[in-house]
Amino acid sequence: MLKRSLLLSASWLIAALLSFGGMAPALATGVYDIPMISSTDPLWVVDQGNVLSRLNRGNLTSALEDLAEATGNSVHFVTIRRLDYGETVDSFANALFEKWFPDTEAQEHETLLVLDTVTNNAAIRTGSTLQSSLLPVEIANSVAQETLLTPLRNGDRYNQAFLDASDRLVALLSGEPDPGAPEAQTVAQIEGTFATAEETEDSNATIWVIGLLLAATVIPMATYYLYLAIQS
Repeated sequence: MLKRSLLLSASWLIAALLSFGGMAPALATGVYDIPMISSTDPLWVVDQGNVLSRLNRGNLTSALEDLAEATGNSVHFVTIRRLDYGETVDSFANALFEKWFPDTEAQEHETLLVLDTVTNNAAIRTGSTLQSSLLPVEIANSVAQETLLTPLRNGDRYNQAFLDASDRLVALLSGEPDPGAPEAQTVAQIEGTFATAEETEDSNATIWVIGLLLAATVIPMATYYLYLAIQS
């Protein structure tokens, strides 16, 4: 009975360690994890990073719905918790934009803003019609890198970050004057406090490789010595 109990305990320990070793990749988000957009489900706000309150998701959805109805210009916000290894927030945004709007005509009046909540890196994609009129590349990048990120650099104020980004995008895409980005001095003082996506991904990958190598070494040894203890 004692031998059986010890063997069962060892089996459970090994299974738990192996399961833990495979946990991190499961948390990654790929484009294939994001549902397809449709006329009945426009996906104004996709919060897979789970950083927005229900109230603010509703407020953002209402503002973006009103914008689309009034102007024909659509904005979509997406938060993700972790990128697939080798992916960047820019490549993710590009791939999702192409998935949702596969042809040039469908992209014309669309804007997609993506935030990776692990690194707090953001990317934005817009259709060519908006780029040439209401939302030039420089201003679009300012929305993603300044308007959205400044509240995050001052603390994890995700709700405020997206409300600010929504207010500025709604104004721009409605043909109103640009409310502008945060003051350059404020941004300069708080830059550089977060690792880049590449640095974070490399660090995470190294940690998991080391952990798995240790597990691969320790588990067989522990099992062997447990076997010897039982036999004796």
